[in-house]
Amino acid sequence: MSAGGSILRLDDVHTDIGQYRILHGVSLDVPEGGVHVLLGRNGAGKTTTLRTIMGLWRARSGAIVFRHHDITAMATPDIARLGIAYVPENMGIFGGLTVEENMRLASNDGSFDKGRLDRIFALFPAMQKFWDKPAHALSGGQKQMLAISRAILERRDLILIDEPTKGLAPSIIRAMIDAFREIAKETTILLVEQNFLFARSLGATVAVIDDGRIVHTGPMAELAADEALQTRLLSLSLEAHQ
Repeated sequence: MSAGGSILRLDDVHTDIGQYRILHGVSLDVPEGGVHVLLGRNGAGKTTTLRTIMGLWRARSGAIVFRHHDITAMATPDIARLGIAYVPENMGIFGGLTVEENMRLASNDGSFDKGRLDRIFALFPAMQKFWDKPAHALSGGQKQMLAISRAILERRDLILIDEPTKGLAPSIIRAMIDAFREIAKETTILLVEQNFLFARSLGATVAVIDDGRIVHTGPMAELAADEALQTRLLSLSLEAHQ
């Protein structure tokens, strides 16, 4: 990924989980603005990379710098306060609470900025429709919308999103593409995905991780145009996924 104007930089990051070494010297630059994608097979280290950025797992060595802050050893709440939000693969919502209560918990002071809430309702009308309903009653796509709504309720500089399209219907995925394009106008997004068509439609840049190492970085357009490279890096081709 481009080194100019980076909002986030990982430099030779190694992360262990228990006795297992998962990340083996990950170096990555995330440019400021737009959507940037981290692709890889199952078990390649995508989620571990996001969790290490957020301080949920601790890097054994290396450095993680957000803007000019070294966040490598910071606690997760302190990282979040700098302006980073994380939407995990399991969405991290509270099923027993209403949509409104889930949103209120994501607010810095328990109140809502009307302008930002109206923007969320415009992006995800289901949030307004089900405002008083318990989150467990939402569909999978609506739960994902709630998770993303929580992440953008306060102004964030960077949002880490882990596989938001997993298990979602094509119509919901199309709605997500539109929403992400709108969100990316004010916030940088680092997106972990396995759905290459979704990633291709949004990503400005792409990095591919395999076995805990970054094996490719560059413009998304280059990877999208090179089927042989896709097959080598991802074991997929555009034709097989259309």
